[in-house]
Amino acid sequence: MDKYDLLDKITEEHIKELRKLCESTTEMNYIDTELLLFEYFERNYLFFSAILASKGAVYFRTRFLEFVLEELKNEVDIKEGENHGEDVTNQFFGAAIVGIVEWWFKNGKPYPPHVMAQRVGILLERNL
Repeated sequence: MDKYDLLDKITEEHIKELRKLCESTTEMNYIDTELLLFEYFERNYLFFSAILASKGAVYFRTRFLEFVLEELKNEVDIKEGENHGEDVTNQFFGAAIVGIVEWWFKNGKPYPPHVMAQRVGILLERNL
């Protein structure tokens, strides 16, 4: 197994853990859910900051976006209301979430997880 296969495997394990976290948050609001996620990212800061600075960043970003879009699909009702037929909404917020997480790591976690969770959660609550 070469180093890229190992990075892929570890990335998949983290995606699986993130999925488990999200499954445990079905009754939580966006802010509390985001707090769990940002705390997870902080606990695993070395891995995520290393992967985003390496050639593995593309793979991680792709897998993380797929994960976020799947979670949004479960949260956002695009069959009725304001978001009817708006798969663009999910794509927009999926890319935004991936981008803000990447920014957070690349800038050395300029805000603690609870601040990030509050800001991202408020944006999601306001717009979804």
